[in-house]
Amino acid sequence: MANPRVDILMYHSVSTAEGPTSIPPDVFASQMEQISAARSAVVSLDTLFGRKNGASICDQNQVIITFDDAFVDFVDVAWPVMKNFGFKPIVYVPTAHVGKKENWRGANSPARPLMDWPTIRALADEGVIFGSHTVTHRDLQSLSRTDLDCELCKSREELEDRLGRQVVHFAPPYGLTNTAVRGEIAKQYKTSVGTRLGQATEGSDIFDLPRLEMFYFQNPSKWRRHLEGRGSVYLKKRQALRKARALIAKPWSQF
Repeated sequence: MANPRVDILMYHSVSTAEGPTSIPPDVFASQMEQISAARSAVVSLDTLFGRKNGASICDQNQVIITFDDAFVDFVDVAWPVMKNFGFKPIVYVPTAHVGKKENWRGANSPARPLMDWPTIRALADEGVIFGSHTVTHRDLQSLSRTDLDCELCKSREELEDRLGRQVVHFAPPYGLTNTAVRGEIAKQYKTSVGTRLGQATEGSDIFDLPRLEMFYFQNPSKWRRHLEGRGSVYLKKRQALRKARALIAKPWSQF
């Protein structure tokens, strides 16, 4: 297949909370139903990483489902829908906030609660993959080398201790990295996803993988066209608008 692509979907909260990091439950269910109807293969980052190191991305209709922040509504709302379809997602956890509420820069008001460790362990036993979203959810570009190492290492170590399994995937808060930060991430993880809007290809940087912000695909017809391979015009339009906003907005405003 020419120019194969993989859609790495980005979610945060599946709820009726305000803001672009929340997707209404009925919209989320519709998005999952359309993935199933399109017969798109839902694969893991482990699969993608293996292919980037030997094989090729061979099916354009492949999807990876990711969630940032480990909000409680994942287990209450999102996981039952995905479990029904046999979809296995990955959730990125900011470890210092487990069992608490979001309180980082750009957090929603009212603050949304995060899952606790017993819930996360139970989900891991059911097949949900967990990755690191740092310890404190800070912009990694602003940290000293010592603090950066702490955010990367301690979050991974706590997840591994709590879950009893290796943690190899990472997502930087706000999607913010630079060459130096990505170099440090590469020392401890096998992949890292960002917030750059796009589809993963053979040439994508494994430590700065693009994702699709699913807030932009709430319209069922637009999501269906994308899954059918007919959504390139809409995606390019969203990319252009996002670049324009980035010129005038603060960097952390991009989710």
